[in-house]
Amino acid sequence: MTALETRSLHRCFDGIQGYYQHFSKVIGLSMRFSVYQPPQAAQQRVPALFFLAGLTCTEETFMIKAGAQRYAAEYGLMLVSMDTSPRQTGIPDETETWDFGAGAGFYLDATRAPWSQYYCMESYITQELRNIIVEQFTADPNRIGIFGHSMGGHGALTLALRYPELFHSVSAFAPICAPMRCPWGQKAFRNYLGEDQQLWRKYDATALIEDGRRVPDIFIDQGSDDQFLVEQLNPKTLEKTCRGADQKLTLRFHSGYDHSYYFISTFISEHLRYHRGLLT
Repeated sequence: MTALETRSLHRCFDGIQGYYQHFSKVIGLSMRFSVYQPPQAAQQRVPALFFLAGLTCTEETFMIKAGAQRYAAEYGLMLVSMDTSPRQTGIPDETETWDFGAGAGFYLDATRAPWSQYYCMESYITQELRNIIVEQFTADPNRIGIFGHSMGGHGALTLALRYPELFHSVSAFAPICAPMRCPWGQKAFRNYLGEDQQLWRKYDATALIEDGRRVPDIFIDQGSDDQFLVEQLNPKTLEKTCRGADQKLTLRFHSGYDHSYYFISTFISEHLRYHRGLLT
C-alpha cells in the first residue's frame, strides 16, 4: 500500500478536507493531491469525482476556489484533485513558460525525451491515484466520475473517452475541446509526443469521437466572454463532431462569464448534481 504523508486536514461542512503527498512510482517523484471526504464517507463508500485543474494550477486550486465542498457534503460526493504536473524534475526550461512544462502536464503520458521520464499524468491518474483513492479512502470504485476546467476539461474528456470502464460520468468547464487545432495543444503535443499526429489523436476529445470513442453523456459549460474561447477552446468543433457521431452532448453558453473560477463557482452545484444523478 502506498505510504501517504498528510500535509493538513480541515473540518469543512461536517466532512474533512485533506491535502496529501506521496512518492509516485509512476512519476518517479513526489506528487501531491487533495481529497474532500463528505460526512457520509465516515459510514459508507461514496461516489467520487476526480477534478482535473487547468494550466498553472495545483492540487489546492479547485478545493480553495470552486466552493464545491458545500454541495459535495449535501450530495454525499467525495472530491479528488491532483497537481497538474510533476514538479522539480530537473528538466531544463521546465518552468520557462506558463503553458508548458511545470503546471501544464496535459494529462497525457509523454513519449518524447526528456519529458517521458516523468510526465506520465495519464497513468498516474488512471492507475496509481485511482488505486490510492479506492484503497485508502471510502470511495466506491464502481461510482467514479471525472470533470475538469480548461486543460483539465480536456483531460477529463479524453480520459473518460479512453477509460469508460473507470469513469462513469464526465463534465467540463471551458475545456480545450480540440487541442490538435489550437496553440496550447499543438505546443504541448509537439514537445511531449513528437510529430506523429496519429499519437496526438489519442489526447484530443474531438478526434477520439471521430475515431469511434463514446461515452453515455457529456455535459459542458462555457462562458461566452471567455478570453480563450475563439483561439484555444473550440467547443463548436466538438459540438459539430458529436452531432455527426450521435454522441450525446449538452453544451451551454453563459453570457458575460469568463474563464475564471468565478465562472466555475457559479455553476459548480449543477455539475455535482449532474454527476450524482449518474453515479447513484
